[in-house]
Amino acid sequence: MGPDSALPLVWIHDYHLMIAANTIRQKLEEENLRCKIGFFLHIPFPPWDIFRLFPRDDVILQGLLDCDMVGLHINDYCINFIDCCQRRLGCRVDRNAMLVEHGGRTVRVRPLPIGIPFDDFVKLAKETPKILNSGDQKLILGVDRLDYTKGLVHRLRAFERLLEYHPEYKEKVTFLQIAVPSRTDIKEYQDLKEELDQVVGSINGRFTTPNWSPIRYIYGCVSQAELAAFYREASVALVTPLRDGMNLVAKEFVACQIDEPGVLILSPFAGAAGMMHEALTVNPYEMDDSAEIMHRALSMPRDEREVRMLNLRRREQIHNVDYWMKSFLKAMGILIVEDGEEILPDTMTPVTMDDFEEYLSKYVGSTCKLALMLDYDGTLSPIQTHPDLATIPLQTKQVLERLSRNPDVFIAIVSGRSVENVKELVGINDITYAGNHGLEILHPDGTKFVHPMPLAYEDKVSTLLKELQEELCNDGAWVENKGAVLTLHYRDMLASKRPAFIKRAIELMRQNEFNVGQGHCVLEARPPVLWNKGRASIYILRTGYFTLMLYIFFY
Repeated sequence: MGPDSALPLVWIHDYHLMIAANTIRQKLEEENLRCKIGFFLHIPFPPWDIFRLFPRDDVILQGLLDCDMVGLHINDYCINFIDCCQRRLGCRVDRNAMLVEHGGRTVRVRPLPIGIPFDDFVKLAKETPKILNSGDQKLILGVDRLDYTKGLVHRLRAFERLLEYHPEYKEKVTFLQIAVPSRTDIKEYQDLKEELDQVVGSINGRFTTPNWSPIRYIYGCVSQAELAAFYREASVALVTPLRDGMNLVAKEFVACQIDEPGVLILSPFAGAAGMMHEALTVNPYEMDDSAEIMHRALSMPRDEREVRMLNLRRREQIHNVDYWMKSFLKAMGILIVEDGEEILPDTMTPVTMDDFEEYLSKYVGSTCKLALMLDYDGTLSPIQTHPDLATIPLQTKQVLERLSRNPDVFIAIVSGRSVENVKELVGINDITYAGNHGLEILHPDGTKFVHPMPLAYEDKVSTLLKELQEELCNDGAWVENKGAVLTLHYRDMLASKRPAFIKRAIELMRQNEFNVGQGHCVLEARPPVLWNKGRASIYILRTGYFTLMLYIFFY
């Protein structure tokens, strides 16, 4: 067992649960529990130019980054994910070590191609009796869910061209397409089925003879035993999706090829193509090429088929589903990595000036200044169980000090803490500090701005503070007095007591005519003024004595 084997593991699967880790981690922190969270995505992770189109794309990334490790099928998907984290969230990343830094944590990203229960399929192929009675005819097999990503129409049209260009295959080759129903209540899938039915009917109507139909089409579910028999008896497996995370049909076909060796035709847009090198690959959009590849597969000499299939079977037998599971657990640190296995780093290197050059230098020059607007908790310092425990890492402080001496860089720390508290924690003189969400602003030259408060609220703050302390400050809850803002912390309170506690706290705050802000295990009572961090940032920039163009970063 590995060094982290004592910790429980939560293993989350697939795109339906991409943000689940966020809720799990919050609950763990609330209950003061520890565990490791891993995630595996069974579909491709898209490149940045596609991913950026998604609504709430930042929420998806942040949900995944609440895991300790994110596993994807192949290296390309890992690079896509890392690129999106950097470009959308501004995360510091290491592409060589496949690491992403987020919220003070380092998240590992690993390519972990999934396998199949190889021996189970071999057993099925040996035990299942012959199903097809095709005589001397060769069988081309396709097995897919009825889904627009599978390229079924393209595949059928390519087979049609095979019969056009190579009429010698008439009455000698049959194409069996199994389409498993999927999302039958969605109109687009209903339209796809209708189109597929029409294409099958068109091709069969064109080429059928009294003794032969070129396409046999099964729309429905097929048992695993029947499927193993189809795999065993097929001369060619046509696995040509337009996009697919891995595609286990290719691996299942290889496992069941125990008699006459067949040929696997594989799309380069399936994740399996990255490791099943002995397959014939073809772009499914190129239907003429697909027809010629089918011809090559059908006419391939036996010795070449044997060599290709032997190597495919050997690889898939080793890299089966058990191997995949153990690889995931090793990457999580649950199992010990064995001698000779590749070990990637699991922590980022400290921040250096090279990072400054990479991320910020292009924004600083002779024609503009750079304004960095930074929060304290969760940005400069990791979130802690108590505000007094939040300290700025030494490397971060050194970078800030160096930047503060650059005349082309302006730095402001905008925090929910009091201005005196945040200045004491950061401890750098030549920068601007804003406290209480911008209600108080202190510039490096000593000039100070305090947002005007209604006189009545000086007494209201004292009244609300007393009410909260007398009625609610028990069971681990306590109030932080920031002057104009009161923050009620309840991280240490039992989860079962929180709903009633939160309801009553909000009632008291609103009775005293305060606005209520909610954070992670905190409630804030803020005076009802039209002022927030955004407005404070604009004020800071306006009074920052700049006449040149500004680039603003707000974290």
